[in-house]
Amino acid sequence: MSTHAPPERGPEHGPEREPDLASAPVAAAAAVPAAASVPAPVPVPAPPPSPPSLPPSSPSPSPSPSPSSPRVRTVVTALVAALVGAALLTAPAPASAARQGAEDGTWRGSTAPVEPVHYTGRAFDTCEAPSLTVMKAWRSSPYGAMGIYFGGRGRGCPTQRELTPAWVASVHTMGWRLLPLFVGSQAPCVVAAAKRPFAISGSPTSLGTKEGGEAVRAAEALGLGTSSPLYLDIEAYRPGDAPCAATTLSFVRAWSREVRRLGYVPGYYSSADTGVRDIEAARRAGTTDLPAVMWFARWLGRPALYTEPVLDSQAWMPHARIHQYAGNVAEAYGGRRLLIDRNTMDAPVARVIE
Repeated sequence: MSTHAPPERGPEHGPEREPDLASAPVAAAAAVPAAASVPAPVPVPAPPPSPPSLPPSSPSPSPSPSPSSPRVRTVVTALVAALVGAALLTAPAPASAARQGAEDGTWRGSTAPVEPVHYTGRAFDTCEAPSLTVMKAWRSSPYGAMGIYFGGRGRGCPTQRELTPAWVASVHTMGWRLLPLFVGSQAPCVVAAAKRPFAISGSPTSLGTKEGGEAVRAAEALGLGTSSPLYLDIEAYRPGDAPCAATTLSFVRAWSREVRRLGYVPGYYSSADTGVRDIEAARRAGTTDLPAVMWFARWLGRPALYTEPVLDSQAWMPHARIHQYAGNVAEAYGGRRLLIDRNTMDAPVARVIE
């Protein structure tokens, strides 16, 4: 990623197929709860007809029951209870139920989860979130999505002065789609010297679970709702170090499991030749609790979204791949210059709560 040590460069490959860059993001429709069934109205008995006139010699009819008689009171009570019950059934759900639906990714009255929002096209990431002025100027660029470093103790730019809920809402309104990146603990054999202070220590499972919860809380604080992807950034580490790879895998699995449990989509960024290769090997071995989206770095200078050699052609498909194909390049649009990494993608983006 930007300002980090560049991932390993791999061999050149044959022609690549790039996704349709003109595709617009597709917002998923939330499930609508079924309307509560309403019982048929209770029929109200018609008043009895007036008795016919009787000849003087006939005995007098029994007197009609008075409104205060026990039989009339019983009928009235039953009718009132039925009408109150119908009103309760048709009343809207309380606000607390709606809040709970937003928190757990489902709507009350339905078990269907909120579907992730996908975007196909070009994306960039940069170390620190740019100002709204720059983001507006860059709407003239070929990019439609951008990575934001929203959390984690290992971020290269931890201050993030611009990155607030208001900024997120504003750039989303401009039309930008967001890729939230969490740079937490790193592999014990991480290559970049700047990342070594953040090496995994102690129990990788406990640490991964803890940081997965931190990632979700940081996302919620920015207004990123459930079903949003959260991308765990694991920088390039020493290849061939089996103990290091095993520790890192345990951390990644615990992080992914916790993020998924809390209603978000666990994504993963790493070098194609280390972190990505090892996760793909774990997938082939049938390992569970792996990331749902793969963001692989191989700086070829051109996109190879569907032809990365370390990934099976059917793995992380469809809508679950991002390729970072160039890093630390300068570009300018609308008179505003940024140092960025270039990506092409067909993957989930953040669901911004409006």
